[in-house]
Amino acid sequence: MWSPEIGPDEPLTPAGRLFLQKEMNQVIYCVVGVKHPLDVDALKSAIQSSLMVKHPRFCSLMVRDSAGREHWRRTRVDMDRHVVVVHGPVADGLSDEAAVNEYLADLSTDSPGLLGDDKPLWDVHLLMAHRCLVFRIHHALGDGISLMSMFLASCRRVDDPEALPTIGPPSSAKRRRGGGGGEWWKAVVWVLEVVWFTLVFVVEFVLRSMWVSDRKTPVSGGAGVELWPRKLATARFRLEDMKVVKSAVANATINDVLFGIISAGLFRYLDHQSPDAVREGTRITGVAMVNLREQPGLQELSNLMKGNPGLRWGNKFGILLLPVHYHRSSGDPLEYLRKAKSMIDRKKKSLEAHLSYKIGDIAMTYLGARIASLLNYRIVCNTTFTISNVLGPHEEIAVVGNPITYIRANSSSLPHALTMHMVSYAGRADMQILVAKDIIPDPDFLAKCFEDALLEMKAAASTTLNSKK
Repeated sequence: MWSPEIGPDEPLTPAGRLFLQKEMNQVIYCVVGVKHPLDVDALKSAIQSSLMVKHPRFCSLMVRDSAGREHWRRTRVDMDRHVVVVHGPVADGLSDEAAVNEYLADLSTDSPGLLGDDKPLWDVHLLMAHRCLVFRIHHALGDGISLMSMFLASCRRVDDPEALPTIGPPSSAKRRRGGGGGEWWKAVVWVLEVVWFTLVFVVEFVLRSMWVSDRKTPVSGGAGVELWPRKLATARFRLEDMKVVKSAVANATINDVLFGIISAGLFRYLDHQSPDAVREGTRITGVAMVNLREQPGLQELSNLMKGNPGLRWGNKFGILLLPVHYHRSSGDPLEYLRKAKSMIDRKKKSLEAHLSYKIGDIAMTYLGARIASLLNYRIVCNTTFTISNVLGPHEEIAVVGNPITYIRANSSSLPHALTMHMVSYAGRADMQILVAKDIIPDPDFLAKCFEDALLEMKAAASTTLNSKK
């Protein structure tokens, strides 16, 4: 049992309060596969001595005062209540991947309640038969970037056991700012574009929180769907394949490629499962969570654990609404990438993500958590899917000396019938696809549609690149 220094209660941040409301109660799952059998005692010891357990949020209870306002109250951490050891297979007759996905899918609809309010809002499940750890952490404790950085601070590189993992490329924003100045009129045009696109997207954001919604399709969710049973499947990509595709379109990014894959794979799925059910040009809108601060380096995270006041922990992300318009195959797989890049480039010229964060902050402050939660819930109900992408380490890493074979993440259920979360690790990228199984009964086929979409785009990109040589 580890005992922190007990201090006064601390109020939750606005985003933390949002994720504790009934409509938006969210838990993050990170499943980590390892090469060798799990050593329970070594893992318990590592967790107990980790930065995670020493962080105030991870050794605090969530309590409510007489006015119903949420606070963090420091408490003792009983490791035996936070580490759950599951000895046998979690499902019979399934592969390791399918069994673990089924386990996670079952957790996704009941996790917020099972975490309880009599201990800090996290636990770790050790699935002994499947050689993996499942971290279950309430979203009120932090966002995906914060939690990934915290986990990696407890890992070491396989090729250098004394070295911390590296995450994230150099800031593209910094690279852009390093360029030379241009004509004054270009700056004026840029400012006008920022103002125009921001106005358009913020108006849409507000309307989506009220009554404007996507047309119903075979993959649409809606109010109450977060309570429906779930299935989970995994789509696997090679980062090298995504980079080949990226290089075929000038100035494209991995996020552009990912969204091109999503649109191509989703349209392929709709054509196969429900031909003629979706009108040509039908808008299908995704919700993306965008990190609003640079991903902290692991040394910075160590300083944060020591109370460095210059660094910020917790949830700091905005929302982007990412639309695609359904079209039957045009014959050129790279067209999905070009359309995705064009749409995302417009988003980059706006302040939509930053203003969505400020709007949520203002709503929490002046309207209260209940109203803010309902507004966010309406945005999810009025759109079709969720997508996120978190950068993982570039090199292979180990936890307590046990090499990690994969890192995957997903969240608890939302009104969307389709949520997708991608994490990259050591040249690979795995995307967890969580679906409401009564709406999308075959997520494994959907995963294959995404995988095939990337391979087709790679073949087209290779042909294009070879023709330029």
